[in-house]
Amino acid sequence: MRIDIITVVPELLESPFNHSILKRAKERNLLQIHIHHLRDFAINKYGQVDDTQYGGGAGMVLMCEPLGDAIKKLKSERVYDDIIYLTPDGQTFHQRTANTLSLKENLMLICGHYKGIDQRIRDLYVTREISIGDYVLSGGELAAAIVVDSVARLIPGVLNDETSALTDSHQDNLLAPPVYSRPAEYEGLKVPDVLLSGNFKLIDEWRQDQALKRTEERRPDLLA
Repeated sequence: MRIDIITVVPELLESPFNHSILKRAKERNLLQIHIHHLRDFAINKYGQVDDTQYGGGAGMVLMCEPLGDAIKKLKSERVYDDIIYLTPDGQTFHQRTANTLSLKENLMLICGHYKGIDQRIRDLYVTREISIGDYVLSGGELAAAIVVDSVARLIPGVLNDETSALTDSHQDNLLAPPVYSRPAEYEGLKVPDVLLSGNFKLIDEWRQDQALKRTEERRPDLLA
């Protein structure tokens, strides 16, 4: 999979993609991440990519020309399955969206900044708009990092144990059950006997029951 990210603050994306699982995914050639600085497409020598709003109001807007030029250049080089704009007024990001995107070959992510991007760019080029929650960030870079991380870990071969992703919270509309490791007793609290029984049928049933119980308590909306 190849992911291209257009941003006005590329420095914010350096660390998330150079460590842990995403680093290994890139080293295994399972994932390519290319970050494009929007100011490389600025309209003048001062690096201008934003301007005031028509109609007045506080906050700057990312202009059509720089962003449009960046998108057109990338589209001239390959076909994108989705051009995604990270925005608070997009559709809320869910695990099922991550599952869908993990099957794609080429994705482009646009990071908004200030008051957002000119609506005409959304109308002309954007195929999917994503929000990571009902709150506002300073820009779309952290949201892009979250989307990339959640999608990349679903690519076959990225995780050492691919079944791990299949048992994560939200994969089957349930929260994950409690998990335990050594020691078998800690400060008077013991690991449930069923997990030490070696009876994997009973263990699976216990985990399913616990996942259902936890979901009912914490996120009953998922069951609805």
